[in-house]
Amino acid sequence: MNYYSTDFRLGILGGGQLGKMLLYDTRKFDIATFILDPSKEAPAQFGAHHFFQGDLMDYETVYRFGKKVDVLTIEIEGVNLEALEQLQKEGIKVYPAPETLRLIQNKGKQKDFYAYHQIPTAPYLRFSTKADLVNAIDQQTITIPFVWKSAQFGYDGNGVKVVRTLSDLATIPEVECIAETMIPFKNELAVIVARSASGEIKTFPVVEMEFHPEANQVEYVICPARIDATVAEKARAIALTVAEKFNHVGLLAVEMFQTQEDEILINEVAPRPHNSGHYSIEASYTSQFEQHIRAILDLPLGNPESKVAGVMVNLVGAEGHTGQVYYEGMNEILAIPGVTPHIYGKRETRPFRKMGHVTIVNSDMDKAREIAQKVKETIKVISQ
Repeated sequence: MNYYSTDFRLGILGGGQLGKMLLYDTRKFDIATFILDPSKEAPAQFGAHHFFQGDLMDYETVYRFGKKVDVLTIEIEGVNLEALEQLQKEGIKVYPAPETLRLIQNKGKQKDFYAYHQIPTAPYLRFSTKADLVNAIDQQTITIPFVWKSAQFGYDGNGVKVVRTLSDLATIPEVECIAETMIPFKNELAVIVARSASGEIKTFPVVEMEFHPEANQVEYVICPARIDATVAEKARAIALTVAEKFNHVGLLAVEMFQTQEDEILINEVAPRPHNSGHYSIEASYTSQFEQHIRAILDLPLGNPESKVAGVMVNLVGAEGHTGQVYYEGMNEILAIPGVTPHIYGKRETRPFRKMGHVTIVNSDMDKAREIAQKVKETIKVISQ
């Protein structure tokens, strides 16, 4: 199919920062885009050819939107799967497929999937209610500490909590959940896999993630990961297996733990472009966003390897600041060679809200990490 400068229509469910960055590449190829997002202030609204405001979990809204396009993809997992299934039956190409999303949307089902396919993951138990979880603790079926995760729609900084004492249970909501054994890991790693509709598959290099200790959000992404080559190859091999078992089309971000014994355990996956791949816009031959477009349109996949070492710094709202956003220190970081900021277009800041990121590229990884630290200390996301 001729996608370029034609009547072909690509639909994207979600108009957040990932949708906005996907549009960098659709506009490069002059591919017509349709965006659906619940917010009238969605960051992607200005870059799309057509923007629609609506509930991503509402059947009729998603179905009607999907009928306007030829290929439908996502930038967020929280979408109505029944509508996607019906659209797929009617000939609309939906990537990733709704059956894949159904497995991934629920973390309990996702963990069961790994167990069934003998893919290494941390030990876990599933609970239908908070009361069941509390009862399991009382019966010593599970012991503190552990990692609590909401089964539905949790992500970094939301729906994830380390339970270290009984009092930590007070803030856990009444939802289906999993309790996961805490792993004494060396590193948190990630591998982004691209798989096309015809089955071509490639992986980006392994990245290393450093997390904010309080917000449970990624603070730095470092590529390539500072790990042994044999561990990196093991991580990429497991990521390939996961993508193939899911029969995934598009990008799949596979988050992992490297244990003290250098084993690799799957943490969870995201079936879309991901925070761990933002560095690729500046540092890679093919960015994760271009690769996702290539994969879902069944085009030849690009070269995912890095041109240069890259470090990504997340820009999140500073504690104690809520309201109209102001980026303090922007001029200072723009004066540093190899530094590129990406501002997501969210007008309102609040503590730990993802507002943008900064990529640092350098031929020397140690130097890139040093500059990243300087950037982190210089730029502040505050309110006016």
